Amino acid sequence: MRLGVLDVGSNTVHLLVVDAHPGARPLPAHSHKAELRLAELLDGGGAIGPEGVDRLIAVIDGALQAAEDKGCEEVLPFATSAVREASNADQVLARVKSETGIDLAVLTGAEEARLTFLAARRWFGWSAGKLLGLDIGGGSLEIAYGIDEEPDAAVSLPLGAGRLTAALLPGDPPDPQHVKALRRHVRAEIARTVHEFSRFGKPDHIVATSKTFKQLARIAGAARSTEGLYVQRELSRKSLSEWVPKLAGMTAEQRCSLPGVSEGRARQLLAGALVAEAAMDLFGVDELEICPWALREGVILRRLDHLPAAQDPAPARLPHLPSA
Repeated sequence: MRLGVLDVGSNTVHLLVVDAHPGARPLPAHSHKAELRLAELLDGGGAIGPEGVDRLIAVIDGALQAAEDKGCEEVLPFATSAVREASNADQVLARVKSETGIDLAVLTGAEEARLTFLAARRWFGWSAGKLLGLDIGGGSLEIAYGIDEEPDAAVSLPLGAGRLTAALLPGDPPDPQHVKALRRHVRAEIARTVHEFSRFGKPDHIVATSKTFKQLARIAGAARSTEGLYVQRELSRKSLSEWVPKLAGMTAEQRCSLPGVSEGRARQLLAGALVAEAAMDLFGVDELEICPWALREGVILRRLDHLPAAQDPAPARLPHLPSA
């Protein structure tokens, strides 16, 4: 069947269309995205203003039309931290339902972490052993750890790159004192969670998902996206630590000239780098691997898990084997 997953994130609204059936990997057929940066549109009271809601509805309408054009049998719509934490979330969801006809499911932070972990587990397989997964979105940081498809520990922290940039990193480039203050804040928040994971022992494999980690790996020398999904891409803490002060001294325009950095993400890349560096440092990660699959794929995989399997033909009878 052809499925569409509509991800209303803190940075973008992204429709991913895949051809999929139970037991097979989803094959991407179409991608439709629009920069919205909801995390930066919240007012002083934490609400998404009327203009922001209007823009959100227009973008969702466009994505739904694209899903129809591409022949999707079903669309799985969900929203993450920007909508989840908006003080007027109920009103926003009601308007979206009234004007677009869809019920936008709002994932909890723990659900985000678990579904992203599922995608990473399926991508790397059982041979990866105990897996630690990190994901930096526009509004939150997700951390998950486990040996099965359901993580043993999963947390979500309000440390998204867009959220932190809008709230704590004014200026272009930002003032060094603001950078230092953000660094302290991020490390204190992450440090509170380390004990929840350390009791399970050392992970066998550390992976990272999300656009932020992909861009950080790219500027540190990882292969470009055009080289395909199956090229191994890694990010070392040493390389990242060398890039953080460079990013802090750059304007958003200068960051745009770096390989793999998009205009829409350039301003918030420094905040994302500070979060990534802190997480790698506090969890003792020297190097991690970039996972091509993340939350959207996790949502698709979970949906496929709940589809009835195709009717199998009657099994062939084995020949009778004489006893010894």
